[in-house]
Amino acid sequence: MSAAASYAVILAGGNGTRFWPLSRANRPKQLLNLFGAGSMLCQAVQRVTRFLPANHVFILTNVVQLEEVQRQTEGMLPRENIVAEPARRDTAPAVALGVGLIAARDPGATMLVMPSDALIGDDAAFTALAKDALSLAARQQALITIGIHPTWPCPSYGYIERGEEFTDAEVSHTCYRVARFCEKPDSVTAAQYLESGRFCWNAGIFVWSVPYVHRQLAAFAPQLAQFASFFADSGASRAYLGEHYAALSPISIDFALMEKAPCVLNFEATFEWDDIGSWISVGKRLPHDEMGNAANTGHLVTQDSVSNIVYSTIPARQVALLGVHDLIVVDTGDSLLVAHQSQADAIKAIVSQLPPNLL
Repeated sequence: MSAAASYAVILAGGNGTRFWPLSRANRPKQLLNLFGAGSMLCQAVQRVTRFLPANHVFILTNVVQLEEVQRQTEGMLPRENIVAEPARRDTAPAVALGVGLIAARDPGATMLVMPSDALIGDDAAFTALAKDALSLAARQQALITIGIHPTWPCPSYGYIERGEEFTDAEVSHTCYRVARFCEKPDSVTAAQYLESGRFCWNAGIFVWSVPYVHRQLAAFAPQLAQFASFFADSGASRAYLGEHYAALSPISIDFALMEKAPCVLNFEATFEWDDIGSWISVGKRLPHDEMGNAANTGHLVTQDSVSNIVYSTIPARQVALLGVHDLIVVDTGDSLLVAHQSQADAIKAIVSQLPPNLL
């Protein structure tokens, strides 16, 4: 019996409002070149095409970002593999769309689902783990998650609690049964999770076979299973997508399926991972001076200023900081953000007050 073909679906429809003013509606976090190594979307495509053919890789985005996604990935994968969701419907409908796209080509395939907006530090380690997970998914009736070893008690991530070890002689990475999924905890609970050693961060990376995930959707999210079936039967028709996708109920794949499925397995990542969730995360990866000020520009002078983050897209812009600490300063030419780092997660709230031309 020949091995099942493998595919990947990269989710690239997030709006990234925490990164205003650098991010805009048509250029959110995953499309930004924050560190000079290309956008996180392009890095994700390069990562999966290390071990999958380019025509087996799909990108799901939205109509606002479609043109920029197409521009950035020109020549990296077929244009028809970039699909714009007609409406924002969260991750479960996006997964159903991915299942339908792949089932239209190969109903017995295995598939990897991953977000486009995280940094992964070791592509070789990612490849090895993804291959193991795809191999296991082809042989086991299970939904598989790839979690991240927690390095601090982060209250901003969902967590996965591991149960007993799952043994399979053909995989080289340790695998566990999932005991439960946990929503974002408070700081005290997150610390307890970390201390227990049984929890990993939920990175939103999933692997399964198309037939098995479709059966599980039919059991726990029949509307999504029906959409995936009819969309596949239509030959992945964009007309069918436009007519029916907006009618799907918005829900995350965790709520719709993963927390309910009878057999969920977990691999813990062996690679560095960072979801770059705010300007604080960006600051940690920028060059620092002796006072802890982080900047992407060499045109910065400071006095009595400590632990600030400065990001400018204007090459010759001179920035001076005097007597300030823990600020975020982002200059994009048409907009300037000055915020205290304690308010980094609230940037998305102030975006709603901006004029439409700056969104």
